[in-house]
Amino acid sequence: MTNFVEELRWRGMLQDMMPGTEEKLNEGMTSGYIGFDPTADSLHIGHLTQIMTLIHFQRAGHKPYALVGGATGMVGDPSGKSDERNLQTEEIIELYLAGMKRQLSKFLNFEEGGNGAVMVNNADWFRDMNLFTFIRDVGKHITVNYMMAKDSVKRRLEGDSGLSFTEFCYQLIQGYDFYYLWKNKNCLIQMGGSDQWGNIVTGTELIRRKDAGTAFAITTQLIKKADGTKFGKTESGAVWLDPEKTSPYKYYQFWLNASDEDTKKWIRIFTLKTKEEIEALEVEHDAAPHMRILQKALAEDITIRTHSEEALETAIKTSDFLFGNGSLEFFATLSDVQVKEIFEGVPQFPVSRNELEQGIDAATLLAEKTSVFPSKGEVKKTIQGGGVSVNKEKIKEMTAVFNTDHLLNNKYIIVQKGKKNYFLLIVE
Repeated sequence: MTNFVEELRWRGMLQDMMPGTEEKLNEGMTSGYIGFDPTADSLHIGHLTQIMTLIHFQRAGHKPYALVGGATGMVGDPSGKSDERNLQTEEIIELYLAGMKRQLSKFLNFEEGGNGAVMVNNADWFRDMNLFTFIRDVGKHITVNYMMAKDSVKRRLEGDSGLSFTEFCYQLIQGYDFYYLWKNKNCLIQMGGSDQWGNIVTGTELIRRKDAGTAFAITTQLIKKADGTKFGKTESGAVWLDPEKTSPYKYYQFWLNASDEDTKKWIRIFTLKTKEEIEALEVEHDAAPHMRILQKALAEDITIRTHSEEALETAIKTSDFLFGNGSLEFFATLSDVQVKEIFEGVPQFPVSRNELEQGIDAATLLAEKTSVFPSKGEVKKTIQGGGVSVNKEKIKEMTAVFNTDHLLNNKYIIVQKGKKNYFLLIVE
C-alpha cells in the first residue's frame, strides 16, 4: 500500500477531499469509483485526468471501479455546462460504451480478484426502476432546497438557457449511483473532477440519510492551459484517444507542442514517472530548453500508454520526416489515409498524370501547374537561395524536369519551401 492522497498531492492533482478520507484509505485496500458518461464513441484527453486518478488509485493498492453511464448518458450532467446536451438513443449509447470499455482496458488492470479494476454500467440498476420507486426510495431523502443550493444548478438557473427538470434530476441519479455501489460493491469513495463535487456530496448525503452510512469524496483539479485556451482542444477540435479520430502522430504532436509552463504541470499529471525522475528531467530541460526534453518525455510516455510503442515509433518517424531528416523509405510504408492525416492542413494541388508523364520543368510545375509560388521569378529566386526541395532533395535549377519517375507511392510529390512550408502534389 502507498499513500494515494499524497500521490495526488505532490503531482498537483488534488482539489478537495472530505474529512477522514485520507485516514480511511490508509487503513487498507478500499474500493472507489469514477463515472464516465458516454457522450461520444471515444474518450478524449479531457478524460485523462480521471483515468490517471484511477491508475494511481489501483497502483496504491486500492480497487478501482469505472462506472460507465449507460443510464446517465441518456440524461446529461449540467455541471460545467451552459446548455443542455443533446439526448442520445439507447443504440448510440451502447456503441459509445463499447468504445469506452476498449480504451479503459488499455490503462487499467481488469484481472479478476484482488484489486483488479471492475467496470459497471448504471443502466444495470436503473433499467428496471420506475419513476415511483425512484421518487420514493431516492427523492424523499434529498430536499429541493439542498439541490437548489448546488453551484451547478445556480449557474444554470441564472443563465439564459435555464435548467430542464431532466438535468435537475441528474444529481439525484448520480447520488443513487454512489449509494448503489456503496451498498452492493462496498465502494466507499467517489472521485471526479472538481466540477463534480456537488454531485458527489449528494451521494454521500443520500448514503447518510437513507442508511446512516459513511462515504467519502475526492476531487481533482480541472486542467487549464497557461494561455487560457481550453485543455484538450485544438484548431481541428478535440484530441481523442481513438486512433481513428486522432492519429497517434497528431496525438504525439499535441503533447510535444505544449508550452514549458504547461509541460511542467502535465508531466506530473499524465505520466507515471516518479518525483525524482521528473525533477531530473526538469534540470536537463532548463539547461537546454530548445531541446524540449520535458515535452518529448511527456509525449513519448502518454503516446505509448494510449496507443503502443509501435504507434510512438511511427509518430516519431513522421515528425522526423516532416521536420528533420526522415527518409523516403519511411514514406513508402504509409497508407493513403496516413498520408492524408500527416498532410492535413498542408496546401495540396492536383497534377495531371498525362502531363507529368511528358515531363514538367520545376518553374512550370511550381508556378503554373500549381500555386506553390506566385511566379516563375519567385521560383528562380528561391531555388538560387537553396530554399526549394522536392521529395527531400534540393532543387538547383529551375529547368530541372520532373516526371512520373519522381512519384512517391505512385501518387505524390512533396514540395518543401524553406524549412517548414510543405506542399503536397497529388497526381490524378
